[in-house]
Amino acid sequence: MNKIFNHLKAIFKREISGYFGSPVAYVFIAIFLLLSGFFTFNISRFFEMGQADLRAFFEWHPWIYMFLIPAVAMRLWAEERRMGTIELILTFPVTTGEVIFGKFLAAWVFIGAALFLTFPMVLSVMYLGNPDLGSIFCGYTGSFLMAGAFLSVGSMTSSLTRSQVISFIVAVVICLFFILAGYPPVTDVLSGWAPGWLINIVSNLSFLTHFTSIQRGVLDFRDILYYFSVIFFMLFANSIVIQNRRD
Repeated sequence: MNKIFNHLKAIFKREISGYFGSPVAYVFIAIFLLLSGFFTFNISRFFEMGQADLRAFFEWHPWIYMFLIPAVAMRLWAEERRMGTIELILTFPVTTGEVIFGKFLAAWVFIGAALFLTFPMVLSVMYLGNPDLGSIFCGYTGSFLMAGAFLSVGSMTSSLTRSQVISFIVAVVICLFFILAGYPPVTDVLSGWAPGWLINIVSNLSFLTHFTSIQRGVLDFRDILYYFSVIFFMLFANSIVIQNRRD
């Protein structure tokens, strides 16, 4: 167990230092904070709503993540393949699973750090009124889990190609499906011809459905299980691609 932990720690440190050792991290964080602020204050009219909650803030996260997280994930494996360093990594005395999880964990923590830097939003609603802090905690937890699911999709697509652009586009398309499957205008169209059980299945595949559920302030085990299932499935597919290359 200690051996696995040491391997994960080494990979994690390599990746996280790679983010903060380049402008990528700071550009991502700046864009994320700017977009979050713009949509919350300019589009959703946060102050005009007169409500001491962060629904106007969280409702944009799926759409912001859909573009920003694939941009972070596209370098995970495509960059290694382009630079030719993936062959070197695969010669290290570590398992494929350790490499994949270590890289994924570093990227997830990095995105979590960007999410943490939105804490002034919490201070703002606390200044304006008496918000439900439990609901806000659930919103952040759901956002972090959803970010992990987006990231796992991007990691998988990054392993398929040496082109970061192709990885980005494919990841955005897959992520768009995972959002639209639960988007009310789409489910309304489906309700015109599809049976209810089919609509429920499609809707439950959506990141949006489970995030909306958590945002209401209830951490349902089924929602948490859903996100971890998506992450597991995508990283498993990622491992098959990398393992084939290793063999």
